[in-house]
Amino acid sequence: MINEPHYLRTVYILFKKELMTYFNSPIAYIYIGVFLIVGNWLFFKPLFLIGELSMRNYFNLLPWIFLFLTPAITMRLWSEEMKSGTIEFLLTLPITNWQAVLSKFFGAFVFLAISLTLTLSLPLTLMRLGQLDLGPIIGGYLGALGLGSAYLSLGLFMSSLTKNQIIALITSLTACFIAYLIGQDFITAGAPQFLQGIMKYASTSWHFDSIARGVINSRDVIYYLSFTYLWLWLNVKVLAGRKWQ
Repeated sequence: MINEPHYLRTVYILFKKELMTYFNSPIAYIYIGVFLIVGNWLFFKPLFLIGELSMRNYFNLLPWIFLFLTPAITMRLWSEEMKSGTIEFLLTLPITNWQAVLSKFFGAFVFLAISLTLTLSLPLTLMRLGQLDLGPIIGGYLGALGLGSAYLSLGLFMSSLTKNQIIALITSLTACFIAYLIGQDFITAGAPQFLQGIMKYASTSWHFDSIARGVINSRDVIYYLSFTYLWLWLNVKVLAGRKWQ
């Protein structure tokens, strides 16, 4: 029987180590800097050029920013461990595969959440300029967390398959790109009618767009939770195979 307090305490200790690893290197500051610069440009461009008091354009392009930046977060998480040989030591510690995977995932997820939190100055600016519909903004941020969670779990799995960080980056970016595009209208239009609904539901973009409109549907929440769990579970299976070897 699992001792839950001890199990969670171990995950928490490993999670803190993973999170601090980001901020002990230039990677975190470069990532946050690029994320904020690009995000602010996307925000202020329509605000000053067309006078639109909305973050719709920002949330429309945020998934595309995530396509490139989330693989950059996850590419080193397992690849670096394998390249340096520390994964062998990690797998001999008295921890479960799930604890190892969850600690890396939560470290990456909290780092992403911190990056998103730093963009809250954008809606606060809008609120000072005029009346603002908070529904789509809250939905946009919740959708971003769900989408980020999906991309991070997929990227973490890809990182566990290779010791080369560049390969991990490219495969993660490609997989996230496919997961995002599969539900787009120009893709589903050429598919048989019975497949179109399945393709849309399987797409990360379809669920993000739904939440970003300010409608929090249990269907979308279950999708992101299931998507994240699937790739974390597969990551655990990869580690189990290495430990057996």
